Amino acid sequence: MREARTPRLTTRLAGRASRAVDSPHFTRAVFVLIAANAVLLGAETYSGVVAAWLPLLKTAEYLFLAAFTAEILLRLAAHADRPAAFFRDPWNLFDLAVVTGAFLPFFRENTTVLRLLRLARVLRAARFLPQLRVVIVAVGKSLPGTLSFLLVGGLLLYAYAMVGWTFFADDDPEHFGSLGRAALTLFLLITLDGLGDAVRTGLEISRWTIVYFASFVLFGSFLLVNLLIGVVIGSLDEARREAEADREPSRPHSVPAAVPVEPLPLPLLRARIAAARTALDEAERALTQAAPAGATGPPGERVAG
Repeated sequence: MREARTPRLTTRLAGRASRAVDSPHFTRAVFVLIAANAVLLGAETYSGVVAAWLPLLKTAEYLFLAAFTAEILLRLAAHADRPAAFFRDPWNLFDLAVVTGAFLPFFRENTTVLRLLRLARVLRAARFLPQLRVVIVAVGKSLPGTLSFLLVGGLLLYAYAMVGWTFFADDDPEHFGSLGRAALTLFLLITLDGLGDAVRTGLEISRWTIVYFASFVLFGSFLLVNLLIGVVIGSLDEARREAEADREPSRPHSVPAAVPVEPLPLPLLRARIAAARTALDEAERALTQAAPAGATGPPGERVAG
């Protein structure tokens, strides 16, 4: 009896907690708490505010920690009947790590790490902003393409840095005196920062340097950057489609759900079959009596006289 009652209580607890978590008032309240925590974190950067309001700031921090702990416990209660679903959501894992980290002795004793954890609470605002959440998911999806972009960009930068060191090391050691200096100079040129000064300096060395700088800007600044933009935009579209699919899951509305039919008892089934046969015999006799005089065969067949 207790075993049957326990799943029922768990389901009831999960249902009530889910209604509370899914409520728009709950979402707004948590978002306001995150915003207020961000204001408190920013206020602690001013020494005058800390000196004057230190006890109040500490009390407010404990209240925020208690509120966020209650929130994560309520989210856990909403998944009481399916706890595995809670840990499959990356946002739930992030929230749980941020909240529980504040209670661990190592993090509480390290002021820098504790401040970073409190800063991570501000990042939780992305959970309640759908568009920002889509952007974060898109950034994560673009990482494989970004790594390929970095590999191609690194090879291009290395090749041009070696060419620049070979031809300009003696005449312009400040920018091309070593492989590292040449790579740093070219990396800044990708952003088109200082391109005019670099071209003027190169023209003083040789008029053919314009080919070197023009080709590098063409491949590095225009081709690679546009390639990176394409990767990010593609990931953004994919993340937006997934978000729309999560908000509106496809359900086969056109196919009605099958209604289970209970089997009839055998005597009742035989009685219904006998009644159907009697009705068919009566219908056949009625058709025979209503047939024309020349019809001697079965109903529907006419025999020539």
